[in-house]
Amino acid sequence: MNLPNALTISRLLAIPALMVLLVVRFPYHDQIAAGVFLAASLTDTLDGNLARRRGQVTELGKFLDPLADKLFILSVLIVLVQEGELAAWIVVVIFGRELLITVLRSMSASQGHVIAATPFGKTKTVLQVAAVLLLILQRPYPELTLPASVVVALAVIFTVASGVDYLWRFRSVFARMERPMPTGGGAPGAESPVDPLVRRLHERLRGGGLTLAVAESCTGGMLAAAITDQPGSSAYFKGGVVAYSNEIKERLLGVPRELLQRHGAVSAEVARAMAEGARRALAADLAVSITGIAGPDADGTEKPVGLTHVWLAAAEGGDGRRFVFPGDRWTNRRQAVDEALTLLLARVEG
Repeated sequence: MNLPNALTISRLLAIPALMVLLVVRFPYHDQIAAGVFLAASLTDTLDGNLARRRGQVTELGKFLDPLADKLFILSVLIVLVQEGELAAWIVVVIFGRELLITVLRSMSASQGHVIAATPFGKTKTVLQVAAVLLLILQRPYPELTLPASVVVALAVIFTVASGVDYLWRFRSVFARMERPMPTGGGAPGAESPVDPLVRRLHERLRGGGLTLAVAESCTGGMLAAAITDQPGSSAYFKGGVVAYSNEIKERLLGVPRELLQRHGAVSAEVARAMAEGARRALAADLAVSITGIAGPDADGTEKPVGLTHVWLAAAEGGDGRRFVFPGDRWTNRRQAVDEALTLLLARVEG
């Protein structure tokens, strides 16, 4: 038990107190309920930040935090429906969305991936908290009825939109469900499941007669490992360079030193130079590079943890993407590999 987990548990303990405050009538009970709700809501942000900053992320915290969030907000919404302050269908929409995303997260976790919160999801949470706060305060302050209705409508819109965004953004979770199961636990000839993105890439590269090379920094060879999981990848995969240090970026990939000094190793400029250097050094038709700050800290730079640049080099021109992944070190590295594969597929299928 640590401080972040204690804050999460305090959110669970606030649920019965809030229900009593909303149902039992006494002077200023709604104002007190609003204060308790706001204070408990703030712990949702505080516990996660503290856990990451102090290195106190635990399995208990990973389990309790999302559970506390959903129970907390849904319990209050149900009481507000009972009190006649909110339509029941709104709670059904919110609950349905939370159930759907919970199933999606569970499917992803079973595949070894963690789905982090998206900007849409964070906005949805803020709007839901604001809506509940206004619904509570409109009882003693009727002038807040109109603002409460507006924010509730916005919360419903973003709840649905964030659910659709999650399903689209992490649609690869469903694609991975098609991957074959291992033939046996460590038996001779057993194969690891191949990422569906890699299987698609394999078909396109082999069919198009194209060759591929990679240059990796923060992912440390994970992209090359994912590509070579596919049997027959030797037909098109030339190889890769794990340029973890700036020295190797310069010596093996030909990244100019002044570029590293001016923009830093984690930049679009360096990602482009890495991809072009890998394509040139390994004589490949296509080359993709990854450079980023996987975490848990920013390695002494002012750039945010999770900042990642992916670049594709080809004879007909390059293409790059910039991301700021919100997960832990493993999740950020895995997402970087997924985005690199997605960028490659967009080019060969385009």
